[in-house]
Amino acid sequence: MQNGIFFVTLPSIMRKSLIIAFLLSALAMLVASCSTTRYVPDGGLLLSSVKVKTEGDYRDVNTSALRSYVRQQPNARWFSLVKLPLATYSLSGRDSSRWINRTLKSIGEAPVVYDSLRTLQTIADLRQELRNEGFLQADVDVEERRHGRKVDVTYWLRPGEPYFIHNISYDIRDDSIRQLLAGDSLRRLIHPGMKFDVSLLDAERKRLTSLLTDSGYFRFHKEFITYRADTTRGTRLIDITLRLGLYRQSSDSPDTLHTRYLLRRIAYASGDPADSRIHLRRHVLEECTHLAEGQYYTASGLQNTYNHLGRLQAVRYTNIMFRPVADSAMLDCDIQLQTNKPSTISFQPEGTNTAGDLGAAASLTYQNRNLFRGSEVLSVELRGAYEAIRGLEGYANQDFIEYSLETRLQLPRFIMPFVNQRFRQRVNATSELSLLYDLQDRPEFHRRVLSAAWRYRWSFPHRHDRYQLDLFDLNYVFMPWLSPTFRSQYLDNESNRNAILRYNYEDLFITKVGFGYSYAKGNVALKTNVETSGNLLAGGARLFGTEKDDKGQYRLFNIAFAQYAKADVDLTRSFTIDAHNQLVFHLGFGIAYPYGNSTVLPFEKRYFSGGANSVRGWSVRSLGPGKYKERDGRINFINQTGDMKLDLNLEYRTHLFWKLGGAAFVDAGNIWTLRDYDIQPGGQFRFSDFPSQLAVSYGLGLRFNFDYFILRFDLGMKAINPAYEEDDDEHYPILHPRFSRDYAFHFAVGLPF
Repeated sequence: MQNGIFFVTLPSIMRKSLIIAFLLSALAMLVASCSTTRYVPDGGLLLSSVKVKTEGDYRDVNTSALRSYVRQQPNARWFSLVKLPLATYSLSGRDSSRWINRTLKSIGEAPVVYDSLRTLQTIADLRQELRNEGFLQADVDVEERRHGRKVDVTYWLRPGEPYFIHNISYDIRDDSIRQLLAGDSLRRLIHPGMKFDVSLLDAERKRLTSLLTDSGYFRFHKEFITYRADTTRGTRLIDITLRLGLYRQSSDSPDTLHTRYLLRRIAYASGDPADSRIHLRRHVLEECTHLAEGQYYTASGLQNTYNHLGRLQAVRYTNIMFRPVADSAMLDCDIQLQTNKPSTISFQPEGTNTAGDLGAAASLTYQNRNLFRGSEVLSVELRGAYEAIRGLEGYANQDFIEYSLETRLQLPRFIMPFVNQRFRQRVNATSELSLLYDLQDRPEFHRRVLSAAWRYRWSFPHRHDRYQLDLFDLNYVFMPWLSPTFRSQYLDNESNRNAILRYNYEDLFITKVGFGYSYAKGNVALKTNVETSGNLLAGGARLFGTEKDDKGQYRLFNIAFAQYAKADVDLTRSFTIDAHNQLVFHLGFGIAYPYGNSTVLPFEKRYFSGGANSVRGWSVRSLGPGKYKERDGRINFINQTGDMKLDLNLEYRTHLFWKLGGAAFVDAGNIWTLRDYDIQPGGQFRFSDFPSQLAVSYGLGLRFNFDYFILRFDLGMKAINPAYEEDDDEHYPILHPRFSRDYAFHFAVGLPF
């Protein structure tokens, strides 16, 4: 497993996948050749294509967005070219008692038969939307081009000239609200001189409603706000009047002023009829409550209260009710809570595969979701794994055994001094303490890892970014045993002199401090992380005059500690072509530099390239660094690592039929070292060599989308291989392809980026 993704590389799976790919290709050619009008009724027409265009150049008319108003869309296309779902449906016979016919129809897509009534409705919708966007004289025509039993439909938009807002006046009959809104002019969304746009008028209405409901007007809603628009003859200018009416409880009730409510009392109660107690401390409930007694009611405070109580894993259900106090402008607030059962135990078996070595693993997890009656989550996980290792010679044992015990305590708030109550209520935060002991016994060595970490995660409501601070992350790696064979062949072999290999089989302290930031909104996702290690220990060693050992390193308890700085950025941007097709761009860059007490990065912090989430023409950990070429496959997983990584990926995704999707991709990237290591010739990064050392691959993939998870099959082919010189045929496999040499197959769970 790497980065939360499972990888399998099995020859049998490869052969099956190639057969599947061949059969799918044959099926695609077959279905593409069949009649797609087979199930179109007599006299009907297959809707072949739909386009939305403007007559003239209108930069402020978004035809792509207006396409969503088209009420009848044609059948989906495979890679925007072939209507494979429709062709699959057309392959079926009319005898519904045969399973093959039912299957083809269920995974395919029935033909879209042209409906002229929906076309008329679309014309009306497009015309209305254009007028809502300020083109009050807009009109829409339709063009139908028939060819055989198919029809292409084009909607021609004639927007005309836009109208603009001339004057804005306000008719507010409630004096208290008029005074409140008088100081809000700078935040208004509509202004004289701007283009008339109904969506902006509605946004202003929602904004004013939010302002008032956040100022105590409990019963206010946006229907109390209306507009009147008057045009001046012979001009394209509109006078707008915003009217805010008085309160009316029902159509038969008289108009009254809007009441501004104060909260008189906030009470907590159990909403579980089987348990009258709330199993949470009072101050935890108050910290999650964004309403206050003696203060005005706020709708945002109500929503934040729901959000913060809903984040508590001890809480199953929340219901908040308000009751007006008779003959007053006050509300009583009742907050009812139902809590979950505190303790759970789960067991999870799994299969493992590491470079063809099969194994099994299982984990047993205990979780308490309300440890100290503050929704603190304690989890204890015991995991065991076994793999049978093949291909090792000269070792007494051929098995890999791993046991680990991990404990996590997560608290749903900041546990940090100097953080005031107001800030605590503004953020969604967790504090986490984790402890881990991991025991690994391989034929070559025994390895133990002991780690402890304290970190914070937080985000702000209604924002799309998240933060993480690793205040400290301590890792102690020690090697209690090394095989004599491994030591003599690699570590003590004078002809080998593999500094990277030796460094990663010595006892080591890693004292990490890090900060991460992520942003996700719409079609953009960004992740960044920076971390450093060893600076405090190195500073302390110099301060107290500690002497270095014969390798020039400071030691803590006679154990060297790592010192480095590392930064990573990961950017994904997707472009939606239509409902079934998408283009995705990904950039991944990371750089780490060892200094001070280290000349080599710890193995866990080094970068590798190739695999299901990188340059997919190479298998995992088989590319780079730079133009380095594989020398010894038994230790190459150490040599093919680096201090810097670049991934560039472009992937076209399309829906095929049923739950099956397809992808075509081009990947580029590599890893490099920042220092010049003898064991990795050609691996050091140099600007002059950078272009020629970019590896490039291309390929096709299949995705099975089962809603809860996605199974992914990718077949990548090498296009440019930097391990060979440019005058060598193997440098450009795309020009001199050899399938057995250039392909890599990947099976993974989840999308690559």
